[in-house]
Amino acid sequence: MAFNVGLYLVFAYTMLEAANAITAGYLFFVVAQMSGHAGDLDQRPFIILVIMFLAWLNYRGVLATLTFNLVITAIAFVAILILFLSTSGIVGAGIMDHAALFDGHELPYGWIGILAAMHFGLWYYLGIEGTTQAAEEVRSPARALPFGTLAGIMTLLIAATLTWYVCSGVLPWEFLGDGVNGSVAPLFDTARLTGSTGLVWLLGFGTLFATLASANGCINDASRAWFAMGRDKYLPGWFGAVHPKYRTPYRAIVFLVPIALIFALGAPLDQVITFSILSGLLGYTFMPLNIIMFRRKWPLNTIKRGYEHPFHPVPAITLLALCSVTFFAVFLGYGTQLVAMIGFYVVVSLWFHFWRYRFVNRGAQFTMPWPKPKGY
Repeated sequence: MAFNVGLYLVFAYTMLEAANAITAGYLFFVVAQMSGHAGDLDQRPFIILVIMFLAWLNYRGVLATLTFNLVITAIAFVAILILFLSTSGIVGAGIMDHAALFDGHELPYGWIGILAAMHFGLWYYLGIEGTTQAAEEVRSPARALPFGTLAGIMTLLIAATLTWYVCSGVLPWEFLGDGVNGSVAPLFDTARLTGSTGLVWLLGFGTLFATLASANGCINDASRAWFAMGRDKYLPGWFGAVHPKYRTPYRAIVFLVPIALIFALGAPLDQVITFSILSGLLGYTFMPLNIIMFRRKWPLNTIKRGYEHPFHPVPAITLLALCSVTFFAVFLGYGTQLVAMIGFYVVVSLWFHFWRYRFVNRGAQFTMPWPKPKGY
């Protein structure tokens, strides 16, 4: 379980990093197109530059990395707020027309269209669980991790809701719904339809900063998951090294760069996103199962808990139900990728079971002063 969850984290974040790099390359292309030089612009150097620059930033230290993330995320968040105010009629003329979605008194693809888009909704929140990867690098994990997680959730709830509300109200649904020829950066495309040069530039930078912040955080999280697996011998211990000067898992950071580049340069955006979603979805599916098993093995009052959910197991069952629906949604649009991804994880699980597990220090997994699990 630990090996698989570690892989889910690494691939979810690495694929998300690649998707963000593709989006950044597209934004540079559009800017060149607007200035009349698109024919001379190759997106690939920009994709490589984004991944290499952010990997270098992560290599040099976590404080600079996450401070950079905080600043550019704040700018992107403000840009979304300004776009909402400018298109909703609160400031200036309102151009949203959500009623167009219901022409003919029904949604364009009906409720099956909403179901088929379920996994993209889940992708909005991919990465919140990565907050815990910073546990060893903050002064007070007990204070910082809950604060960071809740602040991240609030930021996403507001920004994600405004994003889909604004984009679905301004952009034609045909443009939003086409995964091949549709919008790569819908916020930026929404700004272009407003006719405001200021909004175009603001959302151009805002969207670029959002993709950079997401990719930057993904490098941080993926490398630390890979590092932890190396340190615990789930992977070769060589990956469990810390840079003597910068105190970063530099080998894990460098190792994952070519993997991100291969997918960013060689796969379509929707395919990369789907691989990211599927890895995250597998992790989310095991979370509720493990939560339920954990409560049964260590009932209340057997160990000290930092928090006790009053409605257990309702949240876990709700998450499991959402994951089940999302698997079906992925099957509707990306059945081949679903089968291929699960097949990949089955193969590497067998490799771990029959070969790698012999190198794991099994006793080190049970060092906490807890009582034996119930039933053992």
